[in-house]
Amino acid sequence: MTFRPGPLRAAAILAAGFVAARVVYRILFHGADGDGFVLLDLPAVRLPSPFAHVVLLGPVTVDGLWDAAASAVPIALAILAFGVVNALVDLHRVFARASRRGPLRGVARALAIAAATLPSLADGARAVRFAQRLRGERGGARMLLPLLERTLERAGAVAAALELRGFAGRGLDGDCLAPVQAESVQIAFGDGAAGLGLRLPPSLTLEAGTLTLVSGPTGAGKSTLLRAVAGLHTHTDGGWIARSLRVVGHERATVPPRDLAQRVGVVLQHPRDAFATEWVRDEIGLSLELRGVAPVITAARVAEVAERVGVPLLDRTTRGLSAGEATIVAIAAAIVEHPILLLVDEPLADLDADARVRVAHLLDALAHEAGMCVVVAEHRVQALSGIADTVLRIDDGVVDSVESFTGSGRTADDRGARDAPRVNGMRPEPAEPGDVVLRARGITVRHRETVAVAGADIELRAGEIVALVGPNGAGKSSLLAALALPARGADIESAGRVSLVPDASDDLFVSDSVAAECRRADRRAARRDVGSAPGTAARFAGFLGLDPDSPALAARLARHPRDLSAGERRCLALAIQLAGSPRVLMVDEPTRGLDPAARDLVWAALTSLAASGTAVLVASHEPDFTARADRTLTMRAGVLTAAPFPTQDERASTVREPRNSGGADAVGSNDPELGTRDRTLRPSADGSGLGEHPDPAGRAPAPSRSATQAERWERLPADAGPANLPELRTGETVPDGSRRRVRGRRLPLAALAAANLVAVGAFCWPLVATAVPEQAYAAVPVAALALVPLAALVVVATLDGSVRSAHMLALLGTLAAIGAAVRIAGTGVGGVEAVFILLILAGRAYGARFGMLLGMATIALSTLITGTFGPWTPFQMFACAWVGAIAGLLPRRISRGGEIAMLSVYGVVASYAFGLLMNLWFWPFAVGYGTGISYDGSAPLDVNLTSFLLYSLVTSTLSWDTLRAITTVLGLIVVGRPILAALRRTKPLATRTQPIPAPRERASALS
Repeated sequence: MTFRPGPLRAAAILAAGFVAARVVYRILFHGADGDGFVLLDLPAVRLPSPFAHVVLLGPVTVDGLWDAAASAVPIALAILAFGVVNALVDLHRVFARASRRGPLRGVARALAIAAATLPSLADGARAVRFAQRLRGERGGARMLLPLLERTLERAGAVAAALELRGFAGRGLDGDCLAPVQAESVQIAFGDGAAGLGLRLPPSLTLEAGTLTLVSGPTGAGKSTLLRAVAGLHTHTDGGWIARSLRVVGHERATVPPRDLAQRVGVVLQHPRDAFATEWVRDEIGLSLELRGVAPVITAARVAEVAERVGVPLLDRTTRGLSAGEATIVAIAAAIVEHPILLLVDEPLADLDADARVRVAHLLDALAHEAGMCVVVAEHRVQALSGIADTVLRIDDGVVDSVESFTGSGRTADDRGARDAPRVNGMRPEPAEPGDVVLRARGITVRHRETVAVAGADIELRAGEIVALVGPNGAGKSSLLAALALPARGADIESAGRVSLVPDASDDLFVSDSVAAECRRADRRAARRDVGSAPGTAARFAGFLGLDPDSPALAARLARHPRDLSAGERRCLALAIQLAGSPRVLMVDEPTRGLDPAARDLVWAALTSLAASGTAVLVASHEPDFTARADRTLTMRAGVLTAAPFPTQDERASTVREPRNSGGADAVGSNDPELGTRDRTLRPSADGSGLGEHPDPAGRAPAPSRSATQAERWERLPADAGPANLPELRTGETVPDGSRRRVRGRRLPLAALAAANLVAVGAFCWPLVATAVPEQAYAAVPVAALALVPLAALVVVATLDGSVRSAHMLALLGTLAAIGAAVRIAGTGVGGVEAVFILLILAGRAYGARFGMLLGMATIALSTLITGTFGPWTPFQMFACAWVGAIAGLLPRRISRGGEIAMLSVYGVVASYAFGLLMNLWFWPFAVGYGTGISYDGSAPLDVNLTSFLLYSLVTSTLSWDTLRAITTVLGLIVVGRPILAALRRTKPLATRTQPIPAPRERASALS
């Protein structure tokens, strides 16, 4: 048991504040007089009707103050007791355990996700503010949109990860003999008329023990193909699949990813964004935990997989992982169930040469030694072509199997760049560098106690291109940031504007369309440089190799920036930061997510800038890109030197010899766990794990997997009852013939209504206590305090089934983290808090049930973080839950402008109603007895009501509640519309069984 002093300290402050407030109320409302020594002889003032029973001020005596303080001690001790409990109990672990099983596991999992998300929000806010400063934007409300977009993207990634890990899945068996079988498959969104669909070969079969490489230009559809095979395309992304695509023996269009999570492992792009837990150990074992495997078995399996793939420290936080380490952890999490099929999207992005070689070794071993069917989508074909058995190339929506060019100097992606201007090696006839346009001396950057950059000196001259290389974590990004936004006192001189495209370039986007982003960049450039011609959209078109007047560019300009592919978003960020022709352009990883043709286009753009006199500094891991620079600088452990840095090709000598197209055996690895020729690791026939099996010639596939008795014993029967059926979790149409299910739906609704009525009665207990016999007066407040937590549990348990969809679960967790952060930041600022803005907009976007759960989760998480959980917490949970729920019940048929006006009016009403409700139940405890506004159980209702209203006016209505209403209205007016649009863009689709479209219904759409 770990003692945390923070919650106890907070409880002590609250207890002392309560005692002080009780004394102030006694003095203010004529309750501090007595028989002792008179400290203050204040005049007594009786208020006019209807408050004639209230007397203000009056004499203040020593015994009166002592009595006031003593009367507050019991409640203060209760607050301290809750502080001790909060200090001794790790509620993070409580939520983690509750998420494994039980009636509250959905909400508990959401709170666990929120707790893991909360620390990254501060990092996200700093990153967004940094990006906006790079763009020249002011801070304030506008930066809330990219922060929310970033957080919602993380929610989507976490949702996909949970779906792929089997959250609420049925655990179907799979067929080892046929990992992937496709017959003339077509994949697209909508009607496919925009030409964005994919056509697979007439017959495509991917076998166990092989590695298939998927290549293609930026935006060609590599990720779409992998998401289609994974099941996300049809079940969460809103797309469709025509004809037959069978994955591990099941029709992909009809079986959701969660049901095949044990048989199909998936690693999506940017794996760090999809981590749903705080610790590496928990992340690797998440899929086992979700299906209820015993903790001892989970721990053993996690340790086994971590040892085999090379995860050194299981007790590290996922936030602290480097890009290479995060990729390894994500692969370990994907194979912990020993799947038949492993799908990996862009595993080499953002990795240095060492990490790329390590990941390539691992993928090779998983395919050719562990016997998995591995499918990898990657731009860097040359890094994997030597170990690939098959290369699939996507061009103009057509997927073809192509020659892998094994052993030659070319790769499959070279074909995609055949029409692009190729510039190999150094720049042809580089001009002599001009004058120094940037000079920096002694640049030092510290991140807390870590020195990221140690006394770096650098000069950049007009017209030169300088490459900055080094391993992950060397300090390259920190140096670029220090040069772009110099700290006060930094010795940096520049001859003009210095522009930087950061690594997290998506944070630069502040508009809801690509065209709006381009226009905004042109306007800002025109203000800086009068007479500059608009050209951001044309520059963006050039990066993509599109005609500025083409329909393809027009379609992209109309899209939301974050709906572009990763490479297209990178190109847009480059185009935005190039507006205004800066004297110095710095780019952090300019080729991330780009194919060779797009990389050449970016290089051509940088060369053109250098020819015009701009100094270019590029930080990159791509050796073929940095080799073209005029000179190279190397960073290691924060130290900048001109020493050469080993390239990936120099490290590639450790990679296996090229594998022929027939899939011959590979040379053994140096890793004793993964590369032993006489001990090949394969999925065992009974599915119990990676077993040792002989590897006969011809690689005979393993038998079909089926669930053994041991597996059935390990698996939690999540699908045992109607409440856990997929139809009830995701809003699917329930099959006919089940009156019992209809009655089962009515019962939760009745329980929900009853629990909310009990909560209303508990809030209003001072006004309804007169309805009970006089001898029961003392029991009324006790009953109210006891019933509200029970009612909250009933509500949460009833609504828990609505968060069994992975997407809704992730959204609830991430938005609860935002709400908790906003609430904590607004604490003690006199009512200037913005949490109501989030509750109202989320309730409006996702409905009353989600709004109610979000309100409760936000309060639960914020009190968990601050250690202020107490008797008041269930009341706060209900009050915030009603704010979000009622927003979801407001009229729907209304114009965009009218919608914001309606929500603003509701925000005012909700702010004052929240204050009145919270004051009502606590008023008797706060004031105590013996004052003019004290609660009197024997007094008439109108007397108690007027006393309460006066107490509320003085306490919060005229101050806190009014400021809360103003803050809510201003927030809704300024950011309500874009935030509501962002929430609706991320709204989960109803997961439903999708029929396979008939061939003739879809064939014309892609022709």
